[in-house]
Amino acid sequence: MIDTLGVLETAALLRELTAGLIAVTDFDEALSRLVRIARDAVPEVDCCGFTALRAGEPAGVAASDPARAELDDLRHGPDTPALTAIRRREMIIAQDLDRESRWPGWTERARGLGVHGVISAPVDVDEQVIGAINLYAESAGALTTRHQLTAMLLAEHAGLLLAAVRDRERQVAQAGQLDSALLEEGVVGQAVGVIMTQRGCTAPEALDVLRSAAASLDIPLREVAERLVLTVSRPRDN
Repeated sequence: MIDTLGVLETAALLRELTAGLIAVTDFDEALSRLVRIARDAVPEVDCCGFTALRAGEPAGVAASDPARAELDDLRHGPDTPALTAIRRREMIIAQDLDRESRWPGWTERARGLGVHGVISAPVDVDEQVIGAINLYAESAGALTTRHQLTAMLLAEHAGLLLAAVRDRERQVAQAGQLDSALLEEGVVGQAVGVIMTQRGCTAPEALDVLRSAAASLDIPLREVAERLVLTVSRPRDN
């Protein structure tokens, strides 16, 4: 028999997750939102964490409960449910940590923090980032088959959303580099300076003004800048 309530809860979770991450352009902020949303939306889950492995960078961590962030942090040791899930590319579940022997050091810390059950599901983001989302319960036996299904769907959906965040993050970085190059270009930089003086705005805001003018007039940005600089540098008639 289909657990209708569980299906509805999971659907609501995925909708909320999409709404929460759809416009985010910072990967770390996306992880923070992800773990908070999952913690609040999944019944019997008391906290949620994310372990992220990024090529050429230290492992990243996000935790809905900062006091329990060490459970997701590989600096405390690689023998964890999260790393096991990432390494094996499969979901890992431990319903009762009092009976668990796979990660003795981690399990002792988890129990000391009041955690007695965990599900870790691998998350594929892109070629540079992989990770695991970790659902924690304070009560042994609280995490059930339904939670495993939710974790699987959550991991798949989160992977797609986080990949999109990474794409937007790269686009923002590329746009920033382009803006820097434009500001260093003679006539565009001069035009930006004119607008900043006239409007009392920042350089990025002044560049946006130039872009808006170029789009409205349907002419290249450089030509708009040249016209503006020519206008302000033209001697006024007495």
